Amino acid sequence: MARDMKRNRNSSAYFFRLFSLILLFAFSALSVEARKSHGQKMHRAQHKKHTNHKGNVSTPPRTRRSRIPAHAPASPPITESTIFDVLSFGAKGDGICDDSKAVAAAWEAACKVPGATMEFPSEFKFLIKPTTLQGPCQPHLTLQIDGLVLAPSKVWSGPKSSLFQWINFKWLQNFTIQGSGIVDGQGSNWWTPSSPFDSMKDKRPKTFPDMKPTALRFYSSYNVTVRDIKIINSPNCHLKFDNSRGVEVNNITISAPETSLNTDGIHLQNSQDVEIHHSYIGCGDDCVSIQTGCSNVFVHHINCGPGHGISLGGLGKGGTVACVSNIIVDSIFMNNTLYGARIKTWQGGLGAVKNVSFSNIQVSDVKVPIMIDQYYCDKHICKNKTGAVAVSGVKFDKITGTYSAQPLHLACSSSVPCSNVDLSAINLQPSLEFRGLRDALCWNSYGKSQAPLVPTSIDYCLLKGGSVLQKISRSHGKSC
Repeated sequence: MARDMKRNRNSSAYFFRLFSLILLFAFSALSVEARKSHGQKMHRAQHKKHTNHKGNVSTPPRTRRSRIPAHAPASPPITESTIFDVLSFGAKGDGICDDSKAVAAAWEAACKVPGATMEFPSEFKFLIKPTTLQGPCQPHLTLQIDGLVLAPSKVWSGPKSSLFQWINFKWLQNFTIQGSGIVDGQGSNWWTPSSPFDSMKDKRPKTFPDMKPTALRFYSSYNVTVRDIKIINSPNCHLKFDNSRGVEVNNITISAPETSLNTDGIHLQNSQDVEIHHSYIGCGDDCVSIQTGCSNVFVHHINCGPGHGISLGGLGKGGTVACVSNIIVDSIFMNNTLYGARIKTWQGGLGAVKNVSFSNIQVSDVKVPIMIDQYYCDKHICKNKTGAVAVSGVKFDKITGTYSAQPLHLACSSSVPCSNVDLSAINLQPSLEFRGLRDALCWNSYGKSQAPLVPTSIDYCLLKGGSVLQKISRSHGKSC
């Protein structure tokens, strides 16, 4: 009996423990399910919170910065725009409204960004008053001219600084002007009064300025390139480089009527290391004018005409010192120009022109293809003066074609003769428009000649001798 009671107690304890375990497992399962259900509700609530009314899911703000794995690519840097369109700065581009302020604003912004491009877009006309675009700027700034840039059509007056040039580029380095557009100086109103009043300035209208502006002028700039654009109808010189170094002009067109006085194509002064090539220049004065302070200049593959040819000078005006050296002019075609290859100096000047080469020049109906004139005078009468800029080491080689007035004119100073002048492979025939002298004119010029030489009078043009002349040239060139 006692044994049966003990067995019953053990069975009751066993069933109690089993029942307790079953309750424990059931409670645990309910707790897990409750937590799972709560998590799904929270997820749906957050999803709804970050979904806008259009059903797009927005990313919830991150409260903690995640660590980027080492192999993940870096995000690209935010880059600043390098294109500065003048229209974006308020330019109208209609050719009527003054866009000068917009141009100044665009320049100021572009100047601060390396590799920037300031742009005049095509199919627009931009009227600009006299302005200065100056540096220093960040390197590799480009002025892209694809539209039409216009100067005021009326003659303007004001301080002399506004009459030196229309657009002045100042203190620039590593700068380029390029494009398919046109720069129009609208200079016809400046030319008209000049002709009848040139020798009677006192009769010129009082409202007309004594000076006429250059279209584009570079001052004190380095490593400058001008290419592809067209410059037309400047009031005065079209493109000028003053006190600049490292200049390249390539594939540009310059155009003005033959009757537009003093409208030089390209004018160089106090500039070194210059190359001008593969361009078309027609104007009312020198296609290329090389003035005092210039050296290491290379001019080649130029079509010149109308105009006055390619000239060094006038040099030494008013007894000033002029220094020009190391000039090469090669592969030039000149058509219907007043002169071809020319050096011109004023009486009484000082300094020296040396190491100059004119070669491979073809002329067509040029009045005087070869000239050295040390009696240059832009008036009807100039006073005779002693002394002159010394001219030495000048070569004229392979110059062929037709002339209409005189084949060659070498008029050197009586006190400072030209020395070391070389004439070789020259063949010049009278043109159909010939109205002049068939013989060459030479005065006080020393050097050597080499056949073939046509006309034959060129062969007797140069005098022989040297040591005394070289001393004279060196003494006059000391100031250089």
